[in-house]
Amino acid sequence: MKVIPIVPAPDGEPRSAWLYEKQKRIHPRAVTGRFATWRWAMVWLTQLVFYGLPWLAWNGRPAVLFDLEVRRFYIFGLVLHPQDFIYLTALLVLSACGLFLFTAVAGRLWCGFTCPQTVYTEVFLWVERRFEGDRIARMRLEAAQWSFDKLWRTAGKHAAWLSIGLWTGLTFVGYFTPVRVLLAEAVSLGLGPWEWFWVLFYGLATYGNAGYLREQVCLYMCPYARFQSAMFDRDTMIVSYDPQRGDPRGSRGRKADPRTLGLGDCIDCGLCVQVCPTGIDIRDGLQYQCISCAACVDVCDGVMDKMAYPRGLIRFATQNGLVHRWSRAVVWRRVFRPRVLVYGGVLAAIAMAFVASMALRSPFKVDVVRDRGTLARLVAGGRIENVYRLQLMNGTERAQRYRVRVEGLDGASLGSTDEVAVAPSEARWMPVSVQVPHDTAERLGAGAHPLQFHIERLEEGDDAAASVREPSTFVVPR
Repeated sequence: MKVIPIVPAPDGEPRSAWLYEKQKRIHPRAVTGRFATWRWAMVWLTQLVFYGLPWLAWNGRPAVLFDLEVRRFYIFGLVLHPQDFIYLTALLVLSACGLFLFTAVAGRLWCGFTCPQTVYTEVFLWVERRFEGDRIARMRLEAAQWSFDKLWRTAGKHAAWLSIGLWTGLTFVGYFTPVRVLLAEAVSLGLGPWEWFWVLFYGLATYGNAGYLREQVCLYMCPYARFQSAMFDRDTMIVSYDPQRGDPRGSRGRKADPRTLGLGDCIDCGLCVQVCPTGIDIRDGLQYQCISCAACVDVCDGVMDKMAYPRGLIRFATQNGLVHRWSRAVVWRRVFRPRVLVYGGVLAAIAMAFVASMALRSPFKVDVVRDRGTLARLVAGGRIENVYRLQLMNGTERAQRYRVRVEGLDGASLGSTDEVAVAPSEARWMPVSVQVPHDTAERLGAGAHPLQFHIERLEEGDDAAASVREPSTFVVPR
């Protein structure tokens, strides 16, 4: 924090000003209600999936495993090789289109209920409340002098945070190294350097982001908050305060008639600010800091119940809906507007193409690479020979046998074995030589001539269960 002189004071001493305001720590108040229940349901769902998948066994291996060492990726019964990277690209495009559609319809609902930052902040806040109490107790403890009570509460909280963070880091690495092996190595301190790095990095990142930074990640580090306005319009569903109903604000007794006092339904209790994880006042209107967690909706509904007023002073609504006093049915009909239809159409098209591609995906793949060391050579009998390397990728978890044939070039034949066995999920390189009689080569003439490799997968009875054709060229020397 830099200090600069401003204007000399009358006594000759320079005055100074702080360039940046110190950030005040936000202590959100605990809240209960239907949206809080949904938020915790999403916490349980997402964390059961995240922590549970590495332990789920499938065919004698983890159900989800990205084995970078052997460059194979397992997702339940699906085996992918690096050549299948296009599917990851398609998933990322699907996720982006889905986020655009979701944001256009319901604003930052993803941020408030399923974003990892929100989920882990909710978990860490729960731990903090167990050790230090709710909002007022935490604020008093923070302002208090150090004592044994403050020391053990603070130390216990941080120990629990670190434990959650390190277990999260271990689980993350468990998607790349079998988690049972990883845990045994971690207990014996036998992890490799990269495994140590990523366990500690991801664990400390979770500890720092959810324990310390919290709302700062949403306000200053997350790009989503900055470009979300490009996807918002006045028919986007957002958490909104109804000023026509709530203003003028003011405190009053439970039995007082607000209309007689000239007041709206808002009693100006400030609870909506106290429960907000980013510390904003939703009554000030739409703000980029709002993550649509709906904590203010729950607490305001509770206040309305106590005052015997109708719920919904703060609710999910659209800006047009609030201004024009539309019913909920009218608001939902406005969901199907051009922007949403375009996002939905693009998303549906990409999803159908992705599903069709996965359904039609071949159980094995073949790459043909010419031998750069020997383009063409003369062998016994005056035949011209080209050498190739075929990479056979078995996309199943059963051992397979393949037969290789060459087509498209008269007189061409294999000068090496035409069958090969490939282990489950293995990607194996197979050297193959193709020979052409001398008279055929003379008829073809010098240069590159097209041919095809026909690779068949053989099942019981040597029936061709699947086949792949890969184009290449045969070079006849001058």
